[in-house]
Amino acid sequence: MSEQFVIDYPELTMFQKVEQAAMQFPNDDAVEFYGKKISYSAFIKRIVRCARAFTAIGIKKGDAVTLCMPNIPQTLDCFYALNRIGAVANMVHPLSAQKEITYYLNVSESKAIVTVDMFFGNVKKAIAAADHPVLAIVTRMQDELPPIFGAVFFLKKGKEFRHYPDTENSIRYKKFLKGAERVGKLPEIGFEKDRTAVILYSGGTSGLPKGICLTDLNFNACAMQSREAISMPFHNGLRMLSCMPMFHGFGLGINIHTVLIHGACCMLMPTFDKHSYAKALIKKRPNFIAGVPTIFEALLHLPELEGQDLSFLMGMFCGGDSLSVELKHSIDTFLKAHNAKIQVREGYGLTECVTASCLTPKDEYRENSIGLPYPDTYYQIVAPGTDDVLPYGEEGEIILRGPSVMKGYLKNPEETAKTLRRLADGNIWLYTGDLGSMDEDGYVYFKQRIKRMIITNGYNVYPGPIENVIDGVDEVSYSCVIGVKDPRRMQRVRAYVVLRDGAEPSDALRKKIMDELSLHVARYALPKEIIFRDELPKTLVGKVAYRKLEEEANAEAEAQKA
Repeated sequence: MSEQFVIDYPELTMFQKVEQAAMQFPNDDAVEFYGKKISYSAFIKRIVRCARAFTAIGIKKGDAVTLCMPNIPQTLDCFYALNRIGAVANMVHPLSAQKEITYYLNVSESKAIVTVDMFFGNVKKAIAAADHPVLAIVTRMQDELPPIFGAVFFLKKGKEFRHYPDTENSIRYKKFLKGAERVGKLPEIGFEKDRTAVILYSGGTSGLPKGICLTDLNFNACAMQSREAISMPFHNGLRMLSCMPMFHGFGLGINIHTVLIHGACCMLMPTFDKHSYAKALIKKRPNFIAGVPTIFEALLHLPELEGQDLSFLMGMFCGGDSLSVELKHSIDTFLKAHNAKIQVREGYGLTECVTASCLTPKDEYRENSIGLPYPDTYYQIVAPGTDDVLPYGEEGEIILRGPSVMKGYLKNPEETAKTLRRLADGNIWLYTGDLGSMDEDGYVYFKQRIKRMIITNGYNVYPGPIENVIDGVDEVSYSCVIGVKDPRRMQRVRAYVVLRDGAEPSDALRKKIMDELSLHVARYALPKEIIFRDELPKTLVGKVAYRKLEEEANAEAEAQKA
């Protein structure tokens, strides 16, 4: 490597790093799922079997396979199996709209997609609209549950989907795995610094989502840096409650890969439900929890946690959105009252560098600071729209560099060139699109995003693509989508709509707009409200003054709260 690093990053693939942990701790638990435990040695066997099964259907080095799945054991098996054979894991939200999934399949040129039976109806339509043949591999959650839980799940939900898969280009996961028997020794796949291993997606500000191409080094470096930044024992036998989803950099990079390469255990949760989460905390006693502010805010008010001892917690890490000073104080007070000798620690990052690249130190907190950069990650503040570095204390755009910075955007050299820039120091810097400052001690302060973006339940939502769909409805003249403060989601999505002359507001028209949106927009990004207006405020240059709408809506939300 040309650059000198504090940490020695071995030239290993992600699979090889997990395999290394398995050699050290073969009998330790790698994964737990609703009481079912999988040891590291068993986990490696599952991965290799899955890798053989992918090889049997013709997947080879460089091929992309889409994983459209929640946090279940099969997702981990497939993710590391693809890495084992040098294929690309194309990670997709299972609640993505049909046309979004079609786009992800097309842009990644995926040869197959693995999904869960309950999402197959949507995936099937997406495959039908793809521009090339795609094999669907359909798994079932109950197959990995303990027998009693599996039977209950099947009766409650699973039986609705027992007829899936039901197309010629789809097979059941169990049959897929049997294909492993036809394959002998797998080819050896070594580390290649610039090979794309994973594609994650970040919504475009106005157009299509951008595929973020990440390498083995990116993920391994992020995981190793995270351990150093945590500054506390992180070793085999420890347990992480892994509820952040694997299609999200925070979930995949921190909740999964960081845990597994260090011999700890991922306790998987496929979805977040505050009551289930509280019960898991009490029963499973995890050492680490990581999530978005809405998760931790929800814990403060749950009767299940009243009077409970949380002294088993060694670390609580918050990311995905800004943690307000007030919420941090409330969480820290809650932790102290429940015997936890820790504080909540805020991280900052973006998918373009896998996830976190900055973290609040263990025993120090500076108000409104997102902490100190990770080891081997360097931050600077530049004047917006320039490459001019600003002095300490001055506000500008946050830029960073380090071994976790992405390779680039998939098939999008123009956006890559805007975001990754080689500066006069000879290094490539990632331009984050976020405003902030840095003090003389290196503490970083996040101010706001330069780009229009809404964060709801930790997911990034970009207004532009939503507005494009709404504006395409015949009766609509124009629209504006904003985020409104929400006590549960941090922000909820609201759409303001101005109709064409002659069109009248109605519930039927509202439904027509929502029906169209559901084809193009992921479920979590759909507007919770559609408000019809005769006109919207404009800027001096004639654009919709979305910030004024945000101010009005948030003032209204604060007044209602009071």
